[in-house]
Amino acid sequence: MEAKLFSSYTIRNLTLKNRIVMSPMCMYSSTTQDGKANAFHFAHYESRAAGQVGLVMTEATAIVPEGRISHEDLGIWSDDHIEGLKIINEGIHRHGAASAIQLAHAGRKANLKNEIFAPSPLRFNEQLQTPLEMSTGDIHQVIMAFKEAARRAKEADFDVIELHGAHGYLINQFLSPLTNQRNDNYGGKRGNRYRFLSEVIAAVQEVWDGPLLVRISADEYQEGGNTMQDFLYYAEEMKEQGVDLIDVSSGGVVPASINPFPGYQLTYAETLKRETGIATGAVGLITHGLQAEELLQNERADLVFIGRALLRNPYWPKQAADELGFSLEGPRQYARAWK
Repeated sequence: MEAKLFSSYTIRNLTLKNRIVMSPMCMYSSTTQDGKANAFHFAHYESRAAGQVGLVMTEATAIVPEGRISHEDLGIWSDDHIEGLKIINEGIHRHGAASAIQLAHAGRKANLKNEIFAPSPLRFNEQLQTPLEMSTGDIHQVIMAFKEAARRAKEADFDVIELHGAHGYLINQFLSPLTNQRNDNYGGKRGNRYRFLSEVIAAVQEVWDGPLLVRISADEYQEGGNTMQDFLYYAEEMKEQGVDLIDVSSGGVVPASINPFPGYQLTYAETLKRETGIATGAVGLITHGLQAEELLQNERADLVFIGRALLRNPYWPKQAADELGFSLEGPRQYARAWK
């Protein structure tokens, strides 16, 4: 059969060999606590590229030390990080896959010993500390940190940048009325709440002309949070600014009870794509090839982001191909097992 999952897809100046994306997943494995990649990262990401993932995305990578989720996060706040990230990219590119980096700042969800920062001084839960409210100067410094991180990403040979605006981290904290209670130009009405992300996008675009993605949480699972009308507004603004694709997740803004089921976040990607015309990526317990193929054939999303299934099986694309009756070529070294 003609499997759309294994058809090529072009984003701006980059053509992916298929529509399978390794979703960013924190590994907490920078054991020296300096943000540098090590042997684990090199093997972890290259193995998924060898498994024929079309776009391999690294975990949330901190743009500043105080923006880490944990002390063991990967970092890109220093030129010293470029060398290790280059090695990751060499491994990914060796197998014909493209590479992406997710640039992130944890904001109030940073689980660190030092001071943390957020749009408003509201802590996430009783286990995490209360953040300091960011001044206008702090905001501008972080925007410049995103820009510098994008420059380093380019020097490290990444093909795609994704900005992490989901799961309750800093960009998401500015977007949500649940976490943004500012009364200046970065708070209040949704146009002001979008201002931080807008300025981050513009700053990144000064040094980056490749594909640019943004991950958002399109359901905050609490009354008083952003509605779908707000997310449609944000999507239209991102499209106008030249964002190429929105990676649509949900939750994480505030502690909430979520009932996950296969494809439970797909309707959000489908709605944003249908109503705004922007390309979207689907994520959320997508575990089978037939499931992925259905959402692509019915044009519910443009790319399929696979998370936990790729942790269980680095060769998930082969599993999906077998389900679809598609002949997928793999590494020649594994040819005897691949047929």
